[in-house]
Amino acid sequence: MKKTAIFYKPVSLTVGTAGGLLAGAAFKRVWRLLGHDDTDAPSATDEDRKWGEVLLAAAIQGAIFALVKAAIDRGGATAVRRVTGAWPT
Repeated sequence: MKKTAIFYKPVSLTVGTAGGLLAGAAFKRVWRLLGHDDTDAPSATDEDRKWGEVLLAAAIQGAIFALVKAAIDRGGATAVRRVTGAWPT
């Protein structure tokens, strides 16, 4: 097993979990700032919500999660390179 993988995998899993929690909190805040009193995103099967609201929530939530994941993955890879001298694969 490569030296970088030994460092990268456990760090990636731990930080990825924390990132998921951070992204969830960020989405709830953004959703509230957009004028939605309830902090939960509408479910796709929630019959009381309109198509537009469901799709908007999904798009915002997906964008936030993707942004946080990319930032965490990139930061983790950069940290591993600093420690090991090699970019993780």
